[in-house]
Amino acid sequence: MHYRCVKALHCCHLRLCLYAVALLSLILSNSAAADGLDQIHHRGTLIWGGDQEGGGPYIFPDPKDPQHLIGFEVELADMLAAQLGVKAKFYQGQWEELPQMLDNQIDVALNGFERTPARLRDYLCTRPYYAFGLQLMANRDGPLKSWNQLKSAKPDGGPWRIGVLGGSEADEYLNELHDHQGYPIEAISYSGNTDPMEHVQTGVLDATVADDCVANFYIDRFSKLNLIQWPAQGGYYVALVAHDQPQLLAALNEALGKIIADGRLKALYDRWDLDGRYQMLMLRGAGEAPPAEAISFQQVLLRNLPMLLEAAAMTVFLSVVSFPLAIAIGIAVAIGRMYGPWIVAKPLGLYVEVLRGTPLMLQLFVIFFLLPKIGLALPALIAAIAGLAINYSAYESEIYRAGLQAIPRGQTEAALALGMTQAQAINRIILPQAFRIVIPPVTNDFIALFKDTSVCSVITIVELTKRYSILAQSTGAIVQLAAITAILYMLMSFPLSVFARWSERWLAGESTQ
Repeated sequence: MHYRCVKALHCCHLRLCLYAVALLSLILSNSAAADGLDQIHHRGTLIWGGDQEGGGPYIFPDPKDPQHLIGFEVELADMLAAQLGVKAKFYQGQWEELPQMLDNQIDVALNGFERTPARLRDYLCTRPYYAFGLQLMANRDGPLKSWNQLKSAKPDGGPWRIGVLGGSEADEYLNELHDHQGYPIEAISYSGNTDPMEHVQTGVLDATVADDCVANFYIDRFSKLNLIQWPAQGGYYVALVAHDQPQLLAALNEALGKIIADGRLKALYDRWDLDGRYQMLMLRGAGEAPPAEAISFQQVLLRNLPMLLEAAAMTVFLSVVSFPLAIAIGIAVAIGRMYGPWIVAKPLGLYVEVLRGTPLMLQLFVIFFLLPKIGLALPALIAAIAGLAINYSAYESEIYRAGLQAIPRGQTEAALALGMTQAQAINRIILPQAFRIVIPPVTNDFIALFKDTSVCSVITIVELTKRYSILAQSTGAIVQLAAITAILYMLMSFPLSVFARWSERWLAGESTQ
């Protein structure tokens, strides 16, 4: 009897503990869910992520004032934020990486994200705010005239080469047609929408598939392109929210409901020609649609130079800050490998090989996107500096190791014979001579790092190359902006090239004396 009472008491305690844990979990989850919405109200801003490189009609710099963002999603974000009683704040990110930033950098991803089963699984999706179709575009003088032609090979027997925005619904749809229905097509992924259109116009691609609003927005820019039949495979755009923010999701859905009910969303579509303009574009072949306005080089320069200079300053800042760190780490690694015990030298050798054997972009992804998974979230600027410094430290260590090995060993032995410690001999005798030897290759590495800062755009840093890409997408002045950007790079890197050549001649002259 006593045993049964004790057992029942233990079971009762166990149930109470389980109930307490469940209740605590519920309270904590509700608290975490409320945190996002509470933080938005506390700071007074709704931080929404998008990618300007995607261009119109979503988010893009105003051609007349490139520092001002426009687009129907810019206005939509303002409407949603106003309904929440706060202001909208834009955060630039790489389109395909924006959902991953929901954990620590943005509140909502709002940039033409299609409602897909995978996104419904991985994120909270708002109610749809726009319905789209996939528009096939081809060169009007080319052989492709209908969707049905994609079922058969090209007239020359090869597959149809079709450009798409990487990771988009169009990308998935074309791969589905190829993999499961046997269409002879090859989907080529791009990071923007207008690049494949340009390649269709120039004959590099046979066609491109884009969301109909994108096709309608940009087709005036490409006089040789034609819309092929009506859009196919429709879908919906939704905003994405982190899984642990159901209250924010409910607030956004309520806000969408209100702007739909009072007609503001329809008025927004009308302002951006997202409803009635399609028929006009279908008549473009008859000449009713006016051509896109040409922009002179002077206009491109005056409107965009300030933003390019600002981005160039970011390029210089990244280079100037990260390269000295790379040198310092590289010297320490080189000394450790040459003079340290094997237990230090072997891991440092592995460090160098891993960094030299993996691309900088991958290392930046690890620092910026994977470290937050273990609780170490770095700001984009810090992550970019760290990534560049760590990557180039491996190359600098090899350069300095070669410089140290070039110093005759007898000098080290002589310094030790005079009573110096090994550390003093390295610091006072060996390193100063090695520095002079490695000046030319180190300078060349600095020039290389200067240009590799462009890779930092994958972690949302808007440096010179990224700013050029954004502006080229929004203005269409690809050649003019490329010339301006190239000139800026030359003006910044040419003095370094001159210094590298001078240092080589100087060292060569000293070696002959």
